[in-house]
Amino acid sequence: MTDPLPPSIEPPTVEVLIETPRGNFAKRDVRGAVEFLSPLPCPFNYGCVPTLAAPDGDAFDAVVLGPRLSVGQRLQIIVYATVLFIDAGQQDDKLICATAPPTAAQRRLVLGFFHFYAFCKRLSNRARGKPGATHCLGWQDGPLHGTCTRR
Repeated sequence: MTDPLPPSIEPPTVEVLIETPRGNFAKRDVRGAVEFLSPLPCPFNYGCVPTLAAPDGDAFDAVVLGPRLSVGQRLQIIVYATVLFIDAGQQDDKLICATAPPTAAQRRLVLGFFHFYAFCKRLSNRARGKPGATHCLGWQDGPLHGTCTRR
């Protein structure tokens, strides 16, 4: 007799506040101030999880895959992965959220975008005199445990 399969673990759900809709060029913070202007439109919705503090003290960044959403929209959505990211020497990971598991093409798109974003952010940080490395370190399935705290 074989052991039964372990019960599946449901991925966590978070509430994301959309700050930058898919297709926009400007990344804005929760106050609406422009943080970064991209030479390419953002290929996904970008926002934050206001109830989770990231290691840098800001709300945890979140990507929402799928159709364009509105600025200020809040939605409950599943966290499927994390993009590991360092900005000016500080951990600044991104939660990857969607209504269904990301496809291989979506994963490539997200990683390609964040490698490009890291390059642009390095240039911006140098121009602003911000020291420290800025890199996209890759994809990790599931949310990161122990890297965020409730606010």
